[in-house]
Amino acid sequence: MASIRELRSRIRSIESTKKITKAQELIATSRITKAQARVAAARPYSEEITEVVTSLASRANLDQIPLLNARHDPKRAAVLVVTSDSGQCGGYNSNVLKETEELLSLLRSEGKTPVLYVMGRKGIGYYTFRDREVAGSWSGFSQQPVFADGAAAVKHLVDSFLAGSGENVPLPDGSGDIEGVDELHIVYTRFVSMLSQQPVVRRMAPIDVDFELEQMNLGRDMLDESPAAGGVQADIEFGGDDPNGLLDALLPKYVAARIFAALLDSAASESAARRTAMKAATDNATELEKNLSRQANAARQAQITQEISEIVGGVEALAH
Repeated sequence: MASIRELRSRIRSIESTKKITKAQELIATSRITKAQARVAAARPYSEEITEVVTSLASRANLDQIPLLNARHDPKRAAVLVVTSDSGQCGGYNSNVLKETEELLSLLRSEGKTPVLYVMGRKGIGYYTFRDREVAGSWSGFSQQPVFADGAAAVKHLVDSFLAGSGENVPLPDGSGDIEGVDELHIVYTRFVSMLSQQPVVRRMAPIDVDFELEQMNLGRDMLDESPAAGGVQADIEFGGDDPNGLLDALLPKYVAARIFAALLDSAASESAARRTAMKAATDNATELEKNLSRQANAARQAQITQEISEIVGGVEALAH
């Protein structure tokens, strides 16, 4: 059995650790509320741009819109992976990276060459450690993203898709050129509840277009909880007679809105995962502290009993 001094030293160490995990839990809890508020604040813009784009698409010649049309024999596919900048969030990053590996395997089985783009230091570190090539990376905003944080990524990815395989576009860091792609995918974590966060894969381009009963729907928006977003809700009038030109200008903004929605969803999921992990760590520290305190008390009682026995034995020896 460990000595009383060792037990008390371990108890002090656990108490210090518990203060840190408790503080992390409280910080994550406050950030979840803020993240959910930001998702709610971004929803009206997302809904309106989806409605406008849908209305335009119903009047335009979709065959002439590159972002809406699948390429014949696609050869390269961009994959944007959204991870966190810091750890201590349980399986949040590992789940996203596992989903990414499955997507990469699927793309390779279809004869496509995946091109990796990563957001978040954890994802960057994961692929750097394994000597995996990353075409572009961004970090420093996983917990509190703003629209401008995803702007550089969106511009490069849209330019890369519009160029297509066989044509080159500048790398995000400006260090050279890279061949374009025929598909855009994103892997991020969807916030389901405080206890559940689900890694998901979505194709960003070409944008899915479905026709149902003469009503056109675009691919499901990430801020919309309904099965399909983009139903025409109002008769919108547009100036000019070139819906194709307007649609070409709006679709990159629509893709940017969807990527920003994914960043907001991931931020809320990261905070929720960190809160769960830190609460579990705090609870484990409390339980371990109780067990060590019992051991320390038992050791102290045994020491006192031994001391009393020695005193009684000495008295009896002196009496004889």
